[in-house]
Amino acid sequence: MAGGGGGGGGGGWAELYGPCAGMVLVQWFYALVDMALKAAYGMGMRPIVFIAYRQGIAAAALLLASLAARGWDLRPHMAVGARAFALLFAASLACATGQYFYFQGLQLASPSMARATTNLAPGITFAIAAVIGLEKVDLRSSRSWAKIAGTVVCLAGAIAMAFFKGPKLLSGLPFAAAAADDDWVKGGIYLIGTAFCVSMWYILQVPVCRSYLDPLSLATWMSFLATLQCAVMAFFLESNYLEIWKLASVWELPCILYAGVFASGANFFLQSWCISVKGPLYSAIFTPLSAVITTVLSTIFLHEELHIGSILGATAIIIGLYVVLWGKAEDVKSERLTMQSNNSKMILEPECTGVKFECGTSLSAPLLSKNTNDNTCTC
Repeated sequence: MAGGGGGGGGGGWAELYGPCAGMVLVQWFYALVDMALKAAYGMGMRPIVFIAYRQGIAAAALLLASLAARGWDLRPHMAVGARAFALLFAASLACATGQYFYFQGLQLASPSMARATTNLAPGITFAIAAVIGLEKVDLRSSRSWAKIAGTVVCLAGAIAMAFFKGPKLLSGLPFAAAAADDDWVKGGIYLIGTAFCVSMWYILQVPVCRSYLDPLSLATWMSFLATLQCAVMAFFLESNYLEIWKLASVWELPCILYAGVFASGANFFLQSWCISVKGPLYSAIFTPLSAVITTVLSTIFLHEELHIGSILGATAIIIGLYVVLWGKAEDVKSERLTMQSNNSKMILEPECTGVKFECGTSLSAPLLSKNTNDNTCTC
């Protein structure tokens, strides 16, 4: 019987601090890729082309990592059934579409706005999960009201960022290009669409990780499928399909390599691993960090103009995010107390021989554990 999970002795640094260090690294990779993207856009690269190259390089890097870790026989690790492939395909499509929306929004609006709106994902994830039945909403519970209120505040903050710029808080240098108001609004709409795609990716990670528990192989498959999906999307989105794949400048290559190896390959692996160990809720807690890093970097290096509306909207999104996360964390505590109570009742029952019950994995529960039977409690 899995006890309190408190962790006596074993595990070491990687188990205790690895997920935290991994998620901090993920946020730095995301912040820095925005700088690389802005540089690539300045050289004329199309967003869908950037994503296709990025995912292709990520897939190649992850495949090499798999070969180095496991030798030449990858069949036991990379083989997937029809259900797992369908889930991987859907998750990859959500990822590829979300990246396209994100890069379009980044191009039309600003890096700080783009990164801030990623914090919408947990609130929207809760809303979608509630609609499809993965989340229970009890209007008599303060936890449910916290998640509802946090989602509303997040969306209000995103709308404020998209439609209300307000006066400048910090001005960029004289040569800094400011986005036109109509482009700013379009960019905001794209970025809100990104949050919906990321939310779908989070939700799909739960069944994906249940049926396919190897983070490295999972990340390899998702990058490979996203590459193919982007190539197909480019055929419909771009008129001169053959010409768009040519690099206009040698400086585009390092931008693509960084985005592919670190912002896609390493991040896919780190996020999948952290979600499998700690659950999606844990990974979502770190998302505001990339917004702070991106705002600082874009103000210093890209001379981005900061507006009151952007600051207020970003602040509202982050407050709403943590309200949602608080509600979800309280849900987890309540579920654990209920489960412990059920366990103790079943242990005290004199006729309980060989009784088995499924604990169920919530959106915030770890998907991997030390014991393979942690999701099935017996007495």
